[in-house]
Amino acid sequence: MKAATVIGIVVAILGILGGAMMEGTSPAAFLNIPAILLVFGGTLGVTMASVGMETMKKVPGLYKRAFSAEPPALGAKVGLIVGFAERARRDGLLALESEVDSIDDSFTRKGLQLVVDGTDPDMLREIMETEIDAMSARHKAGASVFKQAGGYAPTMGIVGTVMGLVHVLSNLAHPEMLGPAISSAFIATLFGVGCANVVFLPVAARLQALSEEEVEERTLLLEGIMAIQSGDNPRVVAEKLMSFVPPAQRDEAQNADPKLSAVPDAAAA
Repeated sequence: MKAATVIGIVVAILGILGGAMMEGTSPAAFLNIPAILLVFGGTLGVTMASVGMETMKKVPGLYKRAFSAEPPALGAKVGLIVGFAERARRDGLLALESEVDSIDDSFTRKGLQLVVDGTDPDMLREIMETEIDAMSARHKAGASVFKQAGGYAPTMGIVGTVMGLVHVLSNLAHPEMLGPAISSAFIATLFGVGCANVVFLPVAARLQALSEEEVEERTLLLEGIMAIQSGDNPRVVAEKLMSFVPPAQRDEAQNADPKLSAVPDAAAA
């Protein structure tokens, strides 16, 4: 479910607020503007100093990806590769040249173009694996923004609390002010720890999971492209690639694509 990240964050926030209200805390007590500015402004600044401005510009897109990314359609990718394998086995590898430009996925298009161009198998694999490694490195850099923020935010919260306690200690002559002042001081720590563990670190983990899914998808495509170049039987290609598809999705993929219906069910593997 692509909205799971948003739902999970909302559930966590509602759970925290609900628990606080059951304890008798008013939500208005959390509206501490100085603490908000210190924690979020400080976290933004030190994170930007760590990863650079260019990476920070990607943050809105990274949030969008984490909150709305579609799950990989591995079964559809298997069907696509098997279709190309059938065409190549029937008409030859050069017959794929007419279909390359119509492929939406740039990774698959590049791999098949290399096949059509007669690239050496070892060189083809090296080129495509380098492409996968570069993609994984880019994704890691994106997730690191949120990992960095998740590490800095609690520290910014502690800084805010210490600053608040300094203010408290400077007003010991006014006991009636101590309670509200101490409470306000600890709001900063709450914001720092809360936003790190409710937003930043979960988003970083989600981006890392999405990256791993895409690496798995591209590995499937690479193995399929190599099988096409080797001239493997389409049924053998399908059986090999279906091992990348989770067992729960194999029946659905086979029902959706008749080319895969002859592939043995490997759920027990």
